[in-house]
Amino acid sequence: MRFQTPAGESRQAEVLEIAADDAPTVLVTGVGRAEGARPAAAALACAGADLDRVALLVDVGGKAPRPALVASEAARKLEQRLSAHLPRARVAARGQICQIAVAADPEGLAFASAAVTVARGTLAAVHVPASLVQEAVSSGTGPRFSAALLRADLGEDRALVALAVRDLLARDLRVAVLKNPLGWVASRRALFGALTAGSAGGLPSRILPRLALSHECYADRHDPEPDPARVAQRKWRDHAGPRSR
Repeated sequence: MRFQTPAGESRQAEVLEIAADDAPTVLVTGVGRAEGARPAAAALACAGADLDRVALLVDVGGKAPRPALVASEAARKLEQRLSAHLPRARVAARGQICQIAVAADPEGLAFASAAVTVARGTLAAVHVPASLVQEAVSSGTGPRFSAALLRADLGEDRALVALAVRDLLARDLRVAVLKNPLGWVASRRALFGALTAGSAGGLPSRILPRLALSHECYADRHDPEPDPARVAQRKWRDHAGPRSR
């Protein structure tokens, strides 16, 4: 099936410093027993949205999202587009983002890919269960990812994280690691599409540049802690030799 988006829709590049046609599609998943990947995906979508710009949250294996009482006009427009092109979609505009839930199977990944295509030009954060990540990145069925955000507890799963980072880097994906889950309040706000950029408890500022995102509202924030993905990337390259990007 071929999916098309309506012609003539304007591109806005004031919030994310990237071309709209090249908006990132970011895989978000948990490593080992780490929890909090789904709220992290929602927070990432919120970081790429504002009143005039929508971002897409795809929840593979998630429950059908409920429509929110408050949603931006941009989010409602994307909801209408997705519903028109994907009539069976479980989609809802929530706050400043648009959410869609798909099944945790190959058909669901294909559905996720179609949703990203319909929403092209907007940031897409795709939450994928750990059991489905390999199929999502290697089968060609799922979306074409540009980056990955891993929610991981380094104290318990450092070796597993290193393996995951190495595999994703070998696929030419940008990688960032979220070492701590979002708090309960921030998680709820993110899932409602209401965790505005710069809000307390949101994603650390170091996360966005690692994923090729740059939001003006994060410009003054600073996180002095090193990024585990950068460390793993450096160790992998030191071991494997020079590797061009």
